[in-house]
Formats: sequence, structure tokens, C-alpha cells
Amino acid sequence: MPRFLLFIILSVLLFSCRKELVIYHDSPVNLPGETVILANEYLLTEQHSLLENKRLALLTNPSGVNRQLELTADILSRDTTLNLVALLSPEHGIRGKAEAGESVVSGIDSATGLPVYSLYGKQRKPGKDLMDQVDLIIIDIQDVGIRAYTYIYTMALIMESAAEYGKDVLILDRPNPLGGEKTEGNILKKQFSSFVGMYPIPYRHGLTIGELALLFNTEFDIDCRLTVLPMKNYRRSMYWTDTGLPWVPTSPHVPHPETCFFLGATGTIGELSLISEGVGYTSPFEFVAAPWIDGRQLSEVLNSLNLPGVIFRPVFFRPYYGKFKGLDCAGVQLHIISYQNFNAYGTGLHILSAVARLYPDRLDLLDESHLEMFSKVLGDDQILPAIISGTAIEKLEAEWQKELTKFKRIRNKYLIYP
Repeated sequence: MPRFLLFIILSVLLFSCRKELVIYHDSPVNLPGETVILANEYLLTEQHSLLENKRLALLTNPSGVNRQLELTADILSRDTTLNLVALLSPEHGIRGKAEAGESVVSGIDSATGLPVYSLYGKQRKPGKDLMDQVDLIIIDIQDVGIRAYTYIYTMALIMESAAEYGKDVLILDRPNPLGGEKTEGNILKKQFSSFVGMYPIPYRHGLTIGELALLFNTEFDIDCRLTVLPMKNYRRSMYWTDTGLPWVPTSPHVPHPETCFFLGATGTIGELSLISEGVGYTSPFEFVAAPWIDGRQLSEVLNSLNLPGVIFRPVFFRPYYGKFKGLDCAGVQLHIISYQNFNAYGTGLHILSAVARLYPDRLDLLDESHLEMFSKVLGDDQILPAIISGTAIEKLEAEWQKELTKFKRIRNKYLIYP
């Protein structure tokens, strides 16, 4: 047998046995100066065969759109050659109207007439009743780039169920609004695994949702049949404004792509019942305030730290809803002056440290339920006590650098984009 023919046969056999992932690069990727093309924008024109003769389910929400703001759910449901049988709902619902933490119910989607299976209610992992109806689950949803966002764990549980029932998963990749170059924060400790942090990854992971799926699938032994359809012309250095894509709120309090940076800084603080992160006012996650904070004093302390990429302004406001509704609050507003230099997670810890120094008795009033949730979001229950005791943030950051460096080496194996 000719050597080249033997090589082809062996290659085909090897490929047919490989079930972890297939990444399609049918067109040049990362061409300088070209607009980013989402996976959902060429799925039907270039990869239609992936969907043919299969019963399809789609995990999505209002963020699952193309640049014309057409929903992937609507596009697939209109294609009469395809068999889209169900929509899967994450937190906030298939149309995005549910509040954070609010249980989502299953039902019928009024726009497409398709059944909606809630994965943020009594059931968070697809069961046999759903998996028996489908062959391929498509995931098209926008992530925000931080560990505590629940969409990535809905994705992970879908992948687990797909592995158990022998189904396929297709990820339509999307940009990381925090950019793809920087990682930040401590690695989650396994005993704090929850739906706001299932796996030992840093708070800011620096991966697209497709790259994250690849990492989850291999490093955490999910081992489903996974396909990631990449974007075209995307580079890791891009922020959202570089992509040329419109932004649709990923959840009710993430109205702009820049909000993701503020969320990465103050979202953790928002878990503490005694401090507002601005949710309930006009600029969610941009504020840190409370009725008992002196905004001018806090801003002076924080600005004296010369934290990279951010300055602080004293603010005074009255929340319209939620925490401290109707009460006069004071604090600081974060103004990011360099997204490239801004360290979101570290900035949040510095803010918390400054509050603890200025108001040492306040954080002692936290109740157990909020402390427990705060520990889950941080992935560690020793960070807050260390901050309260006066430990420097730089020392805390130095303590987790070894684990963070190890994660970066692992992460490099799953990078799709340069």
C-alpha cells in the first residue's frame, strides 16, 4: 500500500475516534482591519451541514444576536430545512426580563412558538426528558468575562448532560468584552464551588465563551462531543468597541459593554448587604456607596493609591429601587481612564480595603447569609477577614500568583485567537 494512502487512512481513523472538539477555520481568521464576524453570522451559509437532519435545541437570550440585531432563535426557527425543537433558558429568561436570582419558569416562547425549558429554576441541568428530544444543543449567548456569571455554568451543565446522553454541543463563539489578554484574581477553592463559580478558575479568566468551553471540557473531565465555531477577524487584544458589533445587555444591569469592567470590580462588593454597587440607580456597578460613607473622604483615600487605569469621584445619590431605596447615599464613582491598564478585580479589593479602614465597625455587622454568598463569589472565605484585619491587597495578590501562573499555562492550550 502506498505510504501516502496509509497516512490518509490512519488520519481518518484517528479523527473519527476524536470526540472532544472540532474547530472550523474555513476562512482566514484575524485579518487586520476587517470587521469581526460572529459564528452565528456564517453558521447557515458556511456550516449549515452541522445542523442538517438533527433535532436542535438552542441555549440563548436577547444577547444571542447578529450585527443586524436578529436573534439566532428567530433565524433558526424560520429555516424550514432545520428542526429546532426547543429553546433553553439561562438566568434572566429567554427574553431577558427576569431579575437576578429570580427563578425562571418553563413555557412557550411567544415569538417562535417553541417550548422553553428553564435551566434556572428547579432544574439547572438538562434531564432525560429534554435530552431524549434532541441530537445537538447550540449555545449562542454573550458572556461578560468573569467567573461569577451564571451563563457559563449553564453551558457547563449542558455539556455534562450531553456527555451522559451521547449528544453533541455546538458553541457559537463571541468576544470577551474584557478583552482576551489579561487574567486576574485568586483561583476558586473547590469547597466554594457553586453556581456563581463551579470550577477553579480566576475571577477574570481572559477567554471567550468558546475557549472556556474547551477548557471546561478537558480540564474538568466533562468529555462531551464539543464543536466550537470561532469568530473571524477577532484578536485577543480587542475590546468590544474594537469589534464593530452592537451591544445587547447580557442581563438587566449590564446595559453597556463597559459595564462589564465595573461589574468585575464592584460586583463582589454588591454581595455585601451594607454597601451599594450602584444597582438601583442610573449607573449599575459604577458606584460604591452607602448612607454611612463620606464620599469625599473615600475618594481621597482611593485616589491616593494611584490605582492603574482608574480615578474616583465623590458622588451623592438616592437609589430608585433595591438596596437603600429612597435613602441618601454617598460614596465614589469609578471613572476608568484606561481599560488596558485597569485591574478590575484588584480595584474592587482595594475599594473594600479602604472602606474597612475608614469604617472598621461596619463590616462586622454582615449577616451569615451575605458572608456565605460573598465567599462563594470570591471563591475563598479568607480574603474578607484578611482585608478587615488590614492585610495589604498586594500581599493577597502575591499569595495567589503561583496558582494564577499555573492556570495561565493551562489556559494557553485552549486559545483559539492570537
